[in-house]
Amino acid sequence: MRLSVDPAVVRPRRVLAVTSAAALVASLDLFIVNVAFADIGRDFHGAALTDLSWVLNGYAIVYAALLVPLGRLADRTSRKAGFLAGLALFTAASAACAAAPDLGVLVAARVVQAVGAAALTPTSLGLLLPVFPPDRRAGAVRVWAASGALAAAAGPVVGGLLVQFSWRWVFLVNIPVGLLALAATARFVPDSRDPVRGPIPDLVGAVLAALAIGTLALALVQGGDWGWGSARTGASLAASLLTGAAFWRRSLHHPVPVVEPALLRVRSFAWSNATALAFSTAFAANLLGAVLWLQEVWGASALRAGLEVAPGPLMVPVFAVVGGVLVKRGVRVGHVAALGCVLFAVGPIMVLTAVGPVPAYATQFLPGWLIGGVGVGLALPTILSSATADLPPGRTATGSAVITMSRQVGSVLGVSVLVAVLGTPIGYEAVHHAFQAGWFACAVAGGLAACTALGMTPRRPPARVEESAAVGAAA
Repeated sequence: MRLSVDPAVVRPRRVLAVTSAAALVASLDLFIVNVAFADIGRDFHGAALTDLSWVLNGYAIVYAALLVPLGRLADRTSRKAGFLAGLALFTAASAACAAAPDLGVLVAARVVQAVGAAALTPTSLGLLLPVFPPDRRAGAVRVWAASGALAAAAGPVVGGLLVQFSWRWVFLVNIPVGLLALAATARFVPDSRDPVRGPIPDLVGAVLAALAIGTLALALVQGGDWGWGSARTGASLAASLLTGAAFWRRSLHHPVPVVEPALLRVRSFAWSNATALAFSTAFAANLLGAVLWLQEVWGASALRAGLEVAPGPLMVPVFAVVGGVLVKRGVRVGHVAALGCVLFAVGPIMVLTAVGPVPAYATQFLPGWLIGGVGVGLALPTILSSATADLPPGRTATGSAVITMSRQVGSVLGVSVLVAVLGTPIGYEAVHHAFQAGWFACAVAGGLAACTALGMTPRRPPARVEESAAVGAAA
């Protein structure tokens, strides 16, 4: 790896500030959009939840499919060019989201946003690492990765504040930050690339992956309206199976596949990805379900819902430290992650058995929400750090990107399953029953994650891959 400018004139702290700001904006966008859901639906003539779900799913599908190939493409050409292109695309697409005249345009702009985010996320870390000496890289990566944790904690509140003006401000806020980051990158951030240019990454495979995930989400989201035994639902499921099989076939034969099959033969990596998939399914469904309940059933404003959601994410950094201490004291990584998954599954069970028609946030919602936040803090950082612990050093960055892909696929499944379970109930009793079913589905997915987590303990301590695992943490 080489720098395109003299390292003596590089100011690492400026590079860290620029790349962290870009990662923060990309991560923040994932959390603030949930709070704006109700306002977007009202503005677009009461759009159905099945249609609104594509505002989240369109982004997650494309981000998941393109993260690995766009990162590798930038590695072989120019990380700075990839970062600038991704940041510019993300910023322009944010403006298009804010100006969207209808839901179709908004979803299309979100897809473009995801392309930008998939380019800027891996390249931001790739630009950051070379400017720091080896003994300072871990600290720099901790700061960079903390931007993702900050986004999770601040996202709901920031979203609630912005929606007080208009849901469009959720996207407009990205524009000044993006423009400043573009200018600072051009001036202060040196370029880097891999010294040996390998083959072009499998972009066709990325498209097949997006189609496989997207058609599965389509079947889940629309199955209730189309009929679970209808021809359209069956065709969507068949398309998902066919494109998924074609994707895997390309992965077996392409020199630079989206997912390297050899990596999945590493036990801890395979089980960590399975756990990330199940856990992210539960997490995404639980987050959206909580926001919808607070706003649509209890009548909270976007700001109040954001404030009421915030305590859960605030538990994450605290118990991430606790999880690290447990691992250092000899508790198996898989057991720590499994404990976190179990606690996360307990959270929605507590909520579904407590909530009623009269809002009582402190007694009915908050206890389960806090327990779930504790579970996330124990589980998620442990899953991410252990995933690449047994991979060869040259594959840790790729491994981190793959587990981030698994998380995004899980998010798509979580949103889709929740939408399918909620349906369009009429009357409080039907709505209450639908949300209870949704939270129960979250608990089931969390329990499944706890089972798979038991198989993911690496042979080596996960601490040595802190730098590469941070890709997944921030994304």
